Amino acid sequence: MENKAQKSGYLSEPVTRREFVKYFVAGSALSLSALSELNASVYQSITSLNQKHIQDESPDGIYWDELRKHYLFEEGVIMMNNGTVGPMPKPVFNTLIRCFKVQCTNPFDVYNFIPRKIEGVRRKLAEFVGASPEEIVITRNTTEGMNFVASGLDLGEGDEVILSTMEHPGGTHPWRLKAKRYGITIKEVPIGFPPKSVDEFVGSFAKTITPNTKVISISHAVYISGLISPLKELCQMAREKGVLVLADGAHAIGMLDLDMKEMGIDFFATSPYKWMGAPTGVGVLYVRQEVQDKLWPTIASSGWDTHKTAKKFETLSQRADALTIALGEAVDFQNAIGKQKVERRIKALAGYLKRELKKISGVRLHTSEDPYISGGLTAFSIEGVEPQKVVDYVREKYNIVIRTVGSREKGTYGIRVSTPIYVSYTHVDMLLEGIQRLVKHKA
Repeated sequence: MENKAQKSGYLSEPVTRREFVKYFVAGSALSLSALSELNASVYQSITSLNQKHIQDESPDGIYWDELRKHYLFEEGVIMMNNGTVGPMPKPVFNTLIRCFKVQCTNPFDVYNFIPRKIEGVRRKLAEFVGASPEEIVITRNTTEGMNFVASGLDLGEGDEVILSTMEHPGGTHPWRLKAKRYGITIKEVPIGFPPKSVDEFVGSFAKTITPNTKVISISHAVYISGLISPLKELCQMAREKGVLVLADGAHAIGMLDLDMKEMGIDFFATSPYKWMGAPTGVGVLYVRQEVQDKLWPTIASSGWDTHKTAKKFETLSQRADALTIALGEAVDFQNAIGKQKVERRIKALAGYLKRELKKISGVRLHTSEDPYISGGLTAFSIEGVEPQKVVDYVREKYNIVIRTVGSREKGTYGIRVSTPIYVSYTHVDMLLEGIQRLVKHKA
């Protein structure tokens, strides 16, 4: 039975399972020249779109509808939970499959040819996030990056680490392990739900710092509330007090126009398979050059004691380099559109969603309406409506994927929606329609 999204023609080029398998098999047989030609056609399409909308800082829906066609969506799914895992654009998928094919056809190139391309990816990543290549560590995900920092810093009994009360398990458990093993003290700072201002947020951490405080470990995009922590202001305050700052930036890359130097952050871990379109299993850790001597490698093989850059933190021996090469392709795809354009679109969709949600009786926003401290994650709850019921209903009725988040006990339980660039205002309206129907039925 067709769902409403398919009947209404809202979704461009839905891909069936059979078509997907055909595409997969064709992709796995690509030569390098065919791969370049196939990906070039996508980039030419984006270039043509950019030229057509050259005067528009925030292009209209037609621009984004065309871009959506460069993703492989199965059977009309509307993915509004890329805050967990997002889709890959076609060029990223093509590159990933072609690189994995190398091991089947010529394993020699797995350790001879492909690894040579990794440094090019590192340079792309560095430019993309406002860093130097010497500060970039290629990891598997944000949690690994958070563990590298927590494990690698020399901290012991009496040293304090400050967290917020809304950190992801990947941001809390590395420090809990450190506390159990080495006796450090963990302090938790409550943050507003949402905070009223930047000053309120930074002030709550400033007043918790003592002479024993060594690190603030904080989510950049808070997965529970959608808050974008004001890292620039937080880092400035922390630097003045001699405190290091580690950011769990899982959602940041591909959502926001990042600049590590401008933020002044010491460590920043992120997962490009959420908003950026990279494959799962590859992450990025930024380690500011000036603090690299404070961090011990967690995993050691040859190079941990001789590398003079952040590469000493990724001496992991053989790994799935195809993931990293595909990550480089994801950077190219985002750059073809433009980082600032991507951020504006994501925030515009989120702003529209929040404005319309406020019009629905019983809705409480958990996310700030201030675009400076909010991004592409919108969290909310509805009085008298179970969050899981909303998630299940919109999936069944519209094939929209969202999720529940937070804790009943802490009063943060609710619904979380992602608004990435391949989502349209029409999709947001479909979600709002489903919520309104549930609220009406409740009444």
